[in-house]
Amino acid sequence: MSAIELYARKTAGFDSRLAHTQAVLQSAASEHAGRIVLASSLGAEDMVLTDLVARQQLPVAIGTLVTGKLHQATLNLLHTLEGHYGIQVERHAPLHEAVMSFVQRHGERAMFESIALRKGCCQVRKLEPLARMLQGRSAWVTGLRREQSAQRGGVPYSEREPSGRLKFNPLADWTQADIWHYIQHQGVPYNALHDQFFPSIGCEPCTRAIAVGEDFRAGRWWWEDDAAKECGLHTKAPHTERSAA
Repeated sequence: MSAIELYARKTAGFDSRLAHTQAVLQSAASEHAGRIVLASSLGAEDMVLTDLVARQQLPVAIGTLVTGKLHQATLNLLHTLEGHYGIQVERHAPLHEAVMSFVQRHGERAMFESIALRKGCCQVRKLEPLARMLQGRSAWVTGLRREQSAQRGGVPYSEREPSGRLKFNPLADWTQADIWHYIQHQGVPYNALHDQFFPSIGCEPCTRAIAVGEDFRAGRWWWEDDAAKECGLHTKAPHTERSAA
């Protein structure tokens, strides 16, 4: 059964949630034209946002982190995306020397040894490249949703980070059904792993399929305590700004 067959359905309030998301994106793009990027993991949520940006021809760059540990299906989608929308996606890779140093000191499977080492791997492969993606930009867009996990239950539509940069989460109130209804309705390309019960897709060693009834993010760092299941890309900023729903 495909992810569309499994999840897609139009629920009450979808049209208003879509209109609100479009308004958030349009406002953000207008206020930060040339200085805003959609940080895409190439997951279903970010593909919806990519489609909205492309469909509205918004001046929002699309960037992704090429960690060196991505699934082949994710890399395939990156090429499909560019061909489908006729856009160039920024690729931000970790520094080769930093990766080699980390692997030489801790091994290829360091992420399984401790939470500290797993987060160290995330720091090298994700956080440092993200910092370069955001350099010189006044705002960024993410696909965070409140429904994704307990840790994300309070995700606001926008938040000001300590640096002063604004972070927009236009899909904050969308459900899984909303995401897949949009993908189905608009013909949005998506990662083939979603059809293999991977609702949340990260680096290959740190992602697995989930079983029926498991949390959406149960397949991420499944060997760790639930409270630790973030890589640091989306630590909560102390100052938030909520727009009207």
